[in-house]
Amino acid sequence: MSNIPISLSYRRYALGLLLAVNMLNYIDRQILFALFPLIKTDLNLTDTALGFLGSAFMITYLLVAPLFGWLGDNWSRTKLASGGLVLWSLATAFTGFASSYRTLLFARSAVGVGEASFGTVSPGLVSDFFPRERRGRVLSLFYAAIPVGSALGYILGGWLGQRYGWHRAFMLVGIPGLLFAVPVALLRTIPREAKHTEHESPKHITATKKSDLFSDYADLFRNRSFVWNTLAMAAMTFAIGGLAQWIPSFLNRLHSLDVAKANTLFGATTVVAGLLGTLSGGWLGDRWQKKSGTGYLMISGCGFLIGTPFAVWAILSPDLTGCITAIFIAEFFLFLNTGPLNTVIINITAPTVRAMAFAINIFFIHALGDAVSPSILGFLSDQWGLRSALLITPGVMALAGILCFVCSRYVVQDMAKTDG
Repeated sequence: MSNIPISLSYRRYALGLLLAVNMLNYIDRQILFALFPLIKTDLNLTDTALGFLGSAFMITYLLVAPLFGWLGDNWSRTKLASGGLVLWSLATAFTGFASSYRTLLFARSAVGVGEASFGTVSPGLVSDFFPRERRGRVLSLFYAAIPVGSALGYILGGWLGQRYGWHRAFMLVGIPGLLFAVPVALLRTIPREAKHTEHESPKHITATKKSDLFSDYADLFRNRSFVWNTLAMAAMTFAIGGLAQWIPSFLNRLHSLDVAKANTLFGATTVVAGLLGTLSGGWLGDRWQKKSGTGYLMISGCGFLIGTPFAVWAILSPDLTGCITAIFIAEFFLFLNTGPLNTVIINITAPTVRAMAFAINIFFIHALGDAVSPSILGFLSDQWGLRSALLITPGVMALAGILCFVCSRYVVQDMAKTDG
């Protein structure tokens, strides 16, 4: 079956299917944050404890990602994606049965394992179907699931939680993912050994076959573009992870919105700004990349720096209108980088180690990013107040922009080595 030519319509079907699953990925991930106020009241938790719920998910996610990355380069990626989908969907539904903080921690950790399985292999699956010159737009479309799924997580979490309680909210959003498990498992893909007939260089495929597996993985740490790009994404993940987790609670506490209104407003803002930013980043990145080998990084770096003052405005604004306006602008420029920076990973790594490249990237961006930022912000919120705690995030956004410009010094040379 793998030798049958894959038509354009099937490629689009595969992209649509993986996009839908990625959307469920972020719904199940973000719904927790929408339900923070209800969980905090019901279980009598501190902000530090709440923040660690988000950190527990990410710690598990990053710890198991390297294992799934290795499996993704040596086993069936479709089975890994499908199995991960089943696990995180069941774990999300199980969260609805949690009656204690420890049970919540266990359930969210299980969600992290399932989402790591999907997250490490899915970008490579998507990129296999399309040539390099279209990957920016294609991956931006795939990653449009982040703002859309996140927004739906906030909106559904707020609406369901307000009406039925946080337990039932988790149960209701967890089940739909099981419907996609079989289609993902049956998805046809391009065999690794045949990629030179599609989008990869025959010369590169031959060279890769002669090299040692572990040497290929070690080469990732000698790839300067990969290292600097990962550090930039880690800084971005620290900022956006902390903001995503705490902004609904910020609107609830500082602007006196109830849970449903706070999450609906933030969700609607996120879906519009995030979708526009993500798609714009892919389109602009592809256009700029044609003119310069550093185009993807220039778009991302500028986006981070432009969005930084608007993030400050959002946190300090005394009125709700100014706050939401600034959130919209800041999110637009934050999401501008999504497609370009992930496309850089695809373009500077060999096809035979891409799952591992994303696994290593996932490990470090979350270890240095949103595995720690929710707990740090929660702790600082207990000490200083939530508004003051959130003010550290714009500075980290600016750091992400600077790191993108540093990465641009090496990316052209490193990209030429892959030829794919």
